[in-house]
Amino acid sequence: MTQLPWLDTQQLDFPPTHTALEDPNGLLAVGGDLSPARLVQAYRRGIFPWFDDDQPILWWSPSPRAVIFPADVYVSKSMAKVLRKSGMVVTVDQCFDQVISYCAEVPRHGQNGTWITDDMNWAYNELYEQGIAHSVEVWLDNQLVGGLYGIAIGKVFYGESMFSLYTNASKVAFISLCRQLEQWGFAVIDCQVSNPHLTSLGAIEIDRQYFDQLLVENVDVPCDKVWSRDWGLV
Repeated sequence: MTQLPWLDTQQLDFPPTHTALEDPNGLLAVGGDLSPARLVQAYRRGIFPWFDDDQPILWWSPSPRAVIFPADVYVSKSMAKVLRKSGMVVTVDQCFDQVISYCAEVPRHGQNGTWITDDMNWAYNELYEQGIAHSVEVWLDNQLVGGLYGIAIGKVFYGESMFSLYTNASKVAFISLCRQLEQWGFAVIDCQVSNPHLTSLGAIEIDRQYFDQLLVENVDVPCDKVWSRDWGLV
């Protein structure tokens, strides 16, 4: 059995991503903490935490990697009609804490429980306060009915989770995000691991080498957009 590296809480180093286990889903390392500095370092390398309450912190770097290039988001005829006529309104960074809480609480088909632990909730709220994490909210009749959250570093957005309390609300959030990030010149949206919902919206799988190349080329590209101010602007 392969011995996984345990991370030192006093250092932010991660092992090379090519050393991740092929199965399941690219497990790379164990331990460390969820400090904002460590999380940013991890995402810059294409590494993310994913673990249950009864587990230590587990760090992952899957290959293949699910991504979507913003210009390639797929909008079906029925979804185009929803976007035009549903009455749903999209905002950004208006209620991050509520969005991440719904992502943790709303049941998903084929999934028992949640990986968004209290510690994870706290950590990403800290990143939100620093302007690194962002939420997209979908409203209907002034009620929050869907949304998503993730991390933006340079011209890369790392999607974390989405929820829906109303039919197609999470798709509205995702499509709106893709359209906005295309206008802002973002290179890619990381979707981590493929699933049918993401595939239906245009997500594809790429190998780690290509994903790493995208990160190297784009995480240090400055982004001058203030999400809460510039959302909706070209």
